[in-house]
Amino acid sequence: MSERIVTTVQEDSRKRLYNYQLADLKRIFDVLESAPDNYNLLYQLPTGGGKTVIFSEIVRRYIKYYKKKVVILTHRIELCKQTSKMLSGFGVNNKVINSKVKDLPDQDDYECFVAMVETLNNRLNDDQLELNNIGLVIIDEAHYNSFRKLFKFFDHCFILGVTATPLSSNIKLPMHDNYKKLIVGDDISTLIKNGFLAKAETFSYDVELNTLKVGINGDYTVKSSEALYTNSLMISKLLFAYEEVSKGKKTLIFNNGINTSKEVYYSFKKAGYNVKHLDNTATKQERKDTLKWFKETPDGILTSVSILTTGFDEPTVESIILNRATRSLTLYFQMIGRGSRILEDKSSFQVVDLGNNIARFGPWDQHVDWQHIFRYPDMYLENLRDDEAIEREFVYKMPDVLKEQFNKSDSLDFDVRANYKEVIASGQKSMVVIERSIAQHSKICIENSEDIYDARALAKLLRDEIRYRVKQYSYCIMNSTENYRDWLFEEYNRRLRVSFNGKF
Repeated sequence: MSERIVTTVQEDSRKRLYNYQLADLKRIFDVLESAPDNYNLLYQLPTGGGKTVIFSEIVRRYIKYYKKKVVILTHRIELCKQTSKMLSGFGVNNKVINSKVKDLPDQDDYECFVAMVETLNNRLNDDQLELNNIGLVIIDEAHYNSFRKLFKFFDHCFILGVTATPLSSNIKLPMHDNYKKLIVGDDISTLIKNGFLAKAETFSYDVELNTLKVGINGDYTVKSSEALYTNSLMISKLLFAYEEVSKGKKTLIFNNGINTSKEVYYSFKKAGYNVKHLDNTATKQERKDTLKWFKETPDGILTSVSILTTGFDEPTVESIILNRATRSLTLYFQMIGRGSRILEDKSSFQVVDLGNNIARFGPWDQHVDWQHIFRYPDMYLENLRDDEAIEREFVYKMPDVLKEQFNKSDSLDFDVRANYKEVIASGQKSMVVIERSIAQHSKICIENSEDIYDARALAKLLRDEIRYRVKQYSYCIMNSTENYRDWLFEEYNRRLRVSFNGKF
């Protein structure tokens, strides 16, 4: 039976599915045909790889050969609509079970039902619905835990979970508790190499995250994120990063918190850029109008709060800015994945990281051992790099536009760690390192200034580098408390300003 089905599917689907999708279809059906009726299987494929296309073909084939019906579960209404439309394109007669559907007197007219998990759960718990002849249940974005509550209603069915990241959104509820096996599709680098995904050009900016707090869900809290990302220093850094990398490109900015996104909107608007803000308080019409504007505006900037991580597909996005830090591997892949769709004139996109996310998780297109993460999620999460370890390895690089301000100096380099080793080896006090650093900064400011006012203006431009040097020094002396670094940063700047006196 298996060979006959696969051959037929290849003939029927050649125009719709790529070879890697057909290969995964065969692997899934091999399990479906050999496993018990109540088997739970998980399938992984990166964002942009065509998961909806694949499971729509699975539905079409399953209905045709098994003569049973299918239920597809999603966690958002936009995904319901998109899935229903895709199924219709595959010739599958389907019905969306939304909040307006109270019962199903016409269920015999349909082969497949698409439902939001909360809506279906309420209907089934209230005995308002009884779904007949269901053989297959497909769970989209299966890493969300809200789907577990529905498993009891389909304990006689084959359940197929589909996700880009087989890591549970709740560390206490690992996915291997609910799925017997994981099938892994082509990885991101393979899809890029074969021309199915755009290549990411990444740009990371050093951000000090020691004020962020981790909440009960394992990710940084909105409150602590907003305190960091709404301050003037971070807003300035965001604007600088945009102008250096993304200016003129269609740009999507992800934030952690509505206040942050609004602050970003006001700042970009004040700077004269074409920008709009979107969050989950927007009405359906406001959301529709905003996304239409974004689609039609070549240099449009859309700042949002995570609501565009799923159920949103805009291939014309050219630049993604992560204006937030996250400890969620799933969210990391979802955010960057919004820019990975290819077009005839688009083979790459930019990723600007303002949350040390690339250092935490690794490059977006690197190989990930999903089988290991699926089996041992605790081990993976326990070994995530902490923020201090990440920050210790950062190397500050002076932007080219800033280097131009110091073009009269022969060298702009100063190695804090090398100087520290030398100072300690010679028996001097460690503060000599800071004195040497201030002297070097004073020298380059004076060399590139006509008067003391020019020198003070240049000193202000060095604040990022000063903060970096202070941080490196504090690591050397084993004192990385926030209060000490703040004091030393202010003292450094004061002494630098004083150093200009009498030099002009």
